[in-house]
Amino acid sequence: MPKGRPIESIIMTITLKNVSFSYTDSLYDAVIKDLNLEIRSGECVILAGESGCGKTTISKLINGLIPLYQSGTMSGDVLLGDKNTADMTLAEISRYVGSVFQNPRSQFFNIDTDSEIAFGCENLGMDPEEIRERVNRVVKEFHIEHLAGRNIFHLSGGEKQKIACASVSATDPEIFVLDEPSANLDLKSVADLAEIVARWKKAGKTVVVVEHRIHYLRDIADRICYVKEGRIAYEWTPAELEAKGAEYAASLGLRCVNLKQLNEMGDARLRGHDKKGVIAGEAKQSLNEILVFYDLHFAYNRKFPILDIPTLTLPWGQITALIGHNGAGKSTLAQVLCGLCGAWRQKRKVRKYGAYLIMQDVNHQLFTESVLEEVLLGMDPPNEKAALEILVGLNLEQYAYEHPMALSGGQKQRVAIGSGVSSGRDIVVFDEPTSGLDYRQMLAVSATLQKLAASGKTLLVITHDPEFILNCCSNIIRMEHGKIAEQYPLQGNQEKLVQEMTTFSFDCLG
Repeated sequence: MPKGRPIESIIMTITLKNVSFSYTDSLYDAVIKDLNLEIRSGECVILAGESGCGKTTISKLINGLIPLYQSGTMSGDVLLGDKNTADMTLAEISRYVGSVFQNPRSQFFNIDTDSEIAFGCENLGMDPEEIRERVNRVVKEFHIEHLAGRNIFHLSGGEKQKIACASVSATDPEIFVLDEPSANLDLKSVADLAEIVARWKKAGKTVVVVEHRIHYLRDIADRICYVKEGRIAYEWTPAELEAKGAEYAASLGLRCVNLKQLNEMGDARLRGHDKKGVIAGEAKQSLNEILVFYDLHFAYNRKFPILDIPTLTLPWGQITALIGHNGAGKSTLAQVLCGLCGAWRQKRKVRKYGAYLIMQDVNHQLFTESVLEEVLLGMDPPNEKAALEILVGLNLEQYAYEHPMALSGGQKQRVAIGSGVSSGRDIVVFDEPTSGLDYRQMLAVSATLQKLAASGKTLLVITHDPEFILNCCSNIIRMEHGKIAEQYPLQGNQEKLVQEMTTFSFDCLG
């Protein structure tokens, strides 16, 4: 293939034949077990299933990271058309397969957004004029004109995910492999992502999406393949799974296929919370107490202020959801509250010792050699029995003596949450705690946060996850452009929340 020439559209079926794989030093004997899967050219296929079932491993088999990059024991064949990936280099595979990883930072090579979007095309040796045309095209397709020329390190998690998707799209591969691409996106951005996936499919591209959030692909995907213990256990069309009902999907650890089902389930969930005392029970003695923060202002430079909040009130001993579009300033506010960024007229040292932040990218705050040690790290004094109880509540007890970095993305997320629970701080701030979590694990995190609030802690949760909010939050704060746009209790306003958080998806997907 001549250097710099775009790949002509070809018919390329993805075939996995009797594939088994286990990672070196894996926690399991085999992650993938005698897997057979065929994805036809031009199909959009969702790989769904509970955290740790092997979905991401299948995606790495398709894009060649296994076995060419990550070590382990493999048998069977992975074919792209008639080519075996074992006989190809990563450079050859990358001409056919473009990947977007769960953590977009892991695939960035530049500091500014324009250079990052152009990087893949430059790597393929394309003509400079063609690169400019491709970059301009994907910027318009992804509606990210406002992100042009920006410093990548100043973007929110969702904005970084958009740049990663745009960069891969610019190279125009035949196959797109996406690992949790919607994990940190607000629902407007998810609707934008759905439009892009639909455009890829219309152009004849093959799209493989590892996802817990299925709803935005229900009118686009051809099949949902449910992975369990390293095998394809079930296959449905989105319509078939939706017809089985939200409760059936939840029993398999799957999220709603259609967000409109939240309106059907929200009232029942909230009634259940009242009985548990989460909204109106054990924390009742704290309902009239509030925390007030004054003069929360922050800017990376004076020309571009990020936060302008004269006052912020948080109900003591309750769980408050902080919602808003990507780039609204939510993560920056979290860092300011915890003393990680400066704020006028506030003592950072006091905030550091009063609040604990669980970051969006939890890889930055996993430090020890085992999961148990990670939870014990913030305890004063350390209490192994209490730490193990926290792990049981998060369904992590079986990994207590494993290295945190050997876990899946969703499992790492829960380890970091466990560290926040054990910290003993009065205020705990969670930045997207359910990104990368299946429905069952989301419920486990919800239950843990409810217990934490019932013990008198004040929780602020940044989230784009309406299912999670309905399960455990009692108050809503919505941010726009670095300001508090509105604040209201969830009780009596659940329909308002669902409408507010799902409007863009309904408009986009019908």
